[in-house]
Amino acid sequence: MPIFEFLCRNCNRIYSFLSLSASPNRQPTCPKCGASELTRVPSVFAVSTVQKKSAGKGPDPAGGGDDVAMQRLEQEAMRMAGELDEKDAEDPRVMARMMRRLAEASGEAVTPTMDEMFRRMESGEDPEALEEELGPRLEEEMGEEGVPGGSGAPPTRDDGLYDY
Repeated sequence: MPIFEFLCRNCNRIYSFLSLSASPNRQPTCPKCGASELTRVPSVFAVSTVQKKSAGKGPDPAGGGDDVAMQRLEQEAMRMAGELDEKDAEDPRVMARMMRRLAEASGEAVTPTMDEMFRRMESGEDPEALEEELGPRLEEEMGEEGVPGGSGAPPTRDDGLYDY
């Protein structure tokens, strides 16, 4: 099942939501304050689709990216979800393999820091410790300036997983 992350600007906090669908059709609400205007944000291990020009058409002006690449990525995510059981979700080796597969399916280049993170997870290191250590470097490589929050301070992450 896919997990999506959303920022509540009121709380300046990022929440994770478990979805039964790869393409949910509704917006979640903030588990803390009930705000309905949450902003979807990329997770630390998120990959983006590559925008390609096809048949003389430019990238989607709405910024939606390449629909075929997105479908391929969603199909791979659903296939992987079917292969996993609950204990796999706690195994950093399995998580690293999944992230590599998603990066390959999306056509996204693996940055040097991503590759280091994958290798270290494959050797059994704790993903949360790696995120803390390598997260800023990874965001810098991916061109992220951070997620804008309501207070100007970087948002915090909630440890819960909520239904979507």
